Parts: sequence; structure tokens; C-alpha cells
Amino acid sequence: MTSSLRLCIGLGSSLLFSQLGFAQEVSFHITPLRPVQELRADALKAQPPHEQGNFRKPDLVELVKLDPTIKLDIRYATTNDFLGTPVYTQARAFLQRPAAEALLRTQQELKPRGYGLIIHDGYRPWYVTKIFWDATPDDKKIFVANPADGSKHNRGCAVDLSLYDLKTGKEVKMPSGYDEMTDRAYADYPGGTPDERERRALLRQVMEAQGFTVNPTEWWHFDYKDWKDYPILNIRFEDLGQ
Repeated sequence: MTSSLRLCIGLGSSLLFSQLGFAQEVSFHITPLRPVQELRADALKAQPPHEQGNFRKPDLVELVKLDPTIKLDIRYATTNDFLGTPVYTQARAFLQRPAAEALLRTQQELKPRGYGLIIHDGYRPWYVTKIFWDATPDDKKIFVANPADGSKHNRGCAVDLSLYDLKTGKEVKMPSGYDEMTDRAYADYPGGTPDERERRALLRQVMEAQGFTVNPTEWWHFDYKDWKDYPILNIRFEDLGQ
């Protein structure tokens, strides 16, 4: 990566290209502790933590099939993610059905206000959580889940998302970029512009009304209330069907 591109990432500049019909923000970037391909090979050989309990049967639903007005910007399927290389082979987003239906209600609540939801991530196979953990330096591990415990993303009950403007189709500005590993990402960060804080507050308000809880260190990350009812999953997107 060139020094000029690193500078752009640090400043949160916008890309001049788009795969989705709107300008994408350049993701915050770290240098992985080891090459991602090596980490992937190790993660695919590893096993998720053993759990005991009476869990619900997983019922992962693809979000855009429930409502095509939900936009996708799955950064982890592109080089525009915090590792600078794809970790997903497909740009798709899933949630357990009750969480997905709650998200649809959120989408309907936002439309009269001029906004829609843009999804950055939903269900995440456990092996990807292990890649993230093993790639991230210790001083930034507060922003990634420990694979020894699993992630609520692994259970299909966490979603990373933001808002897009219905008139322009563009993602709105928030106090930080998605996956930014700084205090600007905190849900209660007092900085940014008044408009950015207002949009962040609106997103939190409508999500919490439908049973989601914001992650204190990531304004874009919301956990669904029933996450404890579902097991950690390690099903790759390729095995979830089309």
C-alpha cells in the first residue's frame, strides 16, 4: 500500500469508485500480524469452542431476499476492509429469522424519515472471527471478538449497519467510518458534527426499539436480544445456498 493511500485511509476520505452505485468510504486499515492467507488456512483447520445448552435450531435468512430495498456494502468481501484483503468469498448478509424480521421493521420505520439501512455484515462464520483476532495487534483487540468465546455475529444475531439517504442512495456520514478502530467509533463519542451525531442517535433509537442493543465501542454494531438462544456457527457462505 502506498503512503498516499494510507494517508487517505487515516483521513477517512471517500473512494472515487463504487461497486454498488454510490461512493464508498475507504475503510480504516491495519497491518495484519501475519498474511491473511496463512491465517485463513489455520482458521479453517480450527474448531469453534464447545458449547452446552438447549439452543434454537438455526434459521439464517438472507436479508436482501426479505427486502430488496436494504442495501449491501459487505466490505469483508472486498479489499476495502480493515485487513486490506477479502475474507469472505461472497458479498452476502444473513441473520437468524427473528432478528431479520426485527430489522425489516426498522427499515419500515426509517423510510418516512428519508433513510434506509445499509448492511456491512451480519452472520459471520466462526473461522472469520478467528482470522480477525489473529490478525489484529493487541492494542486494537478491543475492537474484535475473541474466538475462544465466539461472537454474536457467529450466532447470526449481530449486524453491522448504517443509514443511506433514500433520495441520493448514498451512505450518510457518521462520527466515524465503519470499522474505525479509534474512540470516534464509540457509540457515545461526543465529537463529529451535530448532523452526524443526530443520525447516529436515530439509528440507535430505531434499532433499540426493535430489540437490538448497540455495542458501546462500535456505533454500527447491534446485537439482537435473543442471541443467547442460538449456537456458535461455522457455516461458510458457500454452503448456505443461493
